[in-house]
Amino acid sequence: MSVVTERPVVPSNEPTFRQSVDLMFNRAVALMDLPPGLEEKIRVCNATYTVRFGVRLRGKIQTFTGYRSVHSEHMEPVKGGIRFAPEVNQDEVEALAALMTYKCALVETPFGGSKGGLCVDPRQYDEHELEQITRRFAYELIKRDLINPSQNVPAPDMGTSEREMAWIADQYRRMHTTDINGNACVTGKPTNAGGIQGRTEATGRGVQYALREFFRHPDDKARAGLSGTLDGKRVVVQGLGNVGFHAAKFLQEEDGARITGIIERDGALFNPDGLDVQAVREWIVRHGGVTGYPDANHTADGAQVLEAECDILIPAALEGVINLGNAHNIKAPLIIEAANGPITAGADDILRERGVVIIPDMYANAGGVTVSYFEWVKNLSHIRFGRMQRRQEEARHELIVRELERLSDHLGDKWSMTPDFKARYLRGADELELVRSGLDDTMRTAYQSISEVWHSREDVSDLRTAAFIVAIGRVAASYRAKGL
Repeated sequence: MSVVTERPVVPSNEPTFRQSVDLMFNRAVALMDLPPGLEEKIRVCNATYTVRFGVRLRGKIQTFTGYRSVHSEHMEPVKGGIRFAPEVNQDEVEALAALMTYKCALVETPFGGSKGGLCVDPRQYDEHELEQITRRFAYELIKRDLINPSQNVPAPDMGTSEREMAWIADQYRRMHTTDINGNACVTGKPTNAGGIQGRTEATGRGVQYALREFFRHPDDKARAGLSGTLDGKRVVVQGLGNVGFHAAKFLQEEDGARITGIIERDGALFNPDGLDVQAVREWIVRHGGVTGYPDANHTADGAQVLEAECDILIPAALEGVINLGNAHNIKAPLIIEAANGPITAGADDILRERGVVIIPDMYANAGGVTVSYFEWVKNLSHIRFGRMQRRQEEARHELIVRELERLSDHLGDKWSMTPDFKARYLRGADELELVRSGLDDTMRTAYQSISEVWHSREDVSDLRTAAFIVAIGRVAASYRAKGL
């Protein structure tokens, strides 16, 4: 399950999360030539539905409050996760829905933006109780078409996982027994219930691909004062939930990055020589936190590690962890926002003035919605990716390998194939490889569109503004195509 963490203490003079999103939107549209009416249409949230329902638990009826916000229907269905957390509120859900609109437009997935939330602490209920709560919440949304394969498609978020998505999908099928596309009503399902390979890792994998693409651009690296590749770069990760864990694991194992710091709700670990991400994750699962982990220095004050010397900082938990109270102390020259809104608008101004490069959340954590799109397409097509072409690819590769083997036999000791070439080349792409390929292509293409705006316009000084300009421009084009 995605981890529910405590909210950071944000200074009282900070704008709210929703206000931060609006401020960043305003900064971008001020540089665009949009009619005022269209600008307002894109900014505002179309609708937010509040549902209150009772569930009989532990001998009494408990009432829960949930939200489903639809920010933009310039494309349908609308897409966005459902989070379970005790602090969920309407403003937060609407801000997250807005980010989903811009995120989907940026990575060119054909969805509008939506988001959902339920005021509940999932740690306070056992599995059977959570299933009752989830199914009743789903019932309230489904009967209003707020969960529907062609209108509104949720996914996991903080406090939810593939388990909750399986319950929601089953609830939809119970209520729509003849809908052949019922599995597509929600994404992030288990693979044995209509899900797709690579969805659980998708957001963290997307963070890795985003950093890889950033490091392919010498001018962008130079702006952050960095050089070379990801190999050996010191990385601090705040939040080792699903997103932070997979991002850190892949960067460590596949790119040679050194994960020097890991911050969790009960403190932080630091080791300049690098932490074993897998081992830390297993420790957290067994003990509920990082306290007591043997192979690192532990501090109860996570802020010390958040402000530690490093090359890349990855905030991967909640919004507002970098704010006016600590922005001046952040030493990382490059920050990639794996979470939604981890940097407040005020902190963003401070960091930009100091020359810190920020890879924004609407791009950096778009891996989840990208692979959700692949899952949705898979559910609508009713066939696993790779099933039609994999063996045909292997057969064609076999022809080439046979010719190379004939050449090897003919040349004798003068030439031979690399030992593992045959096995690697003959294997056709399975669903996981195709999903990763599609995600990599998406993250590369999206970054290139942002970087082009960043470098081609003197009035655009940062990647976030560039990302907003690209995304808003695409939403505006969709509305114009509709005749608005």
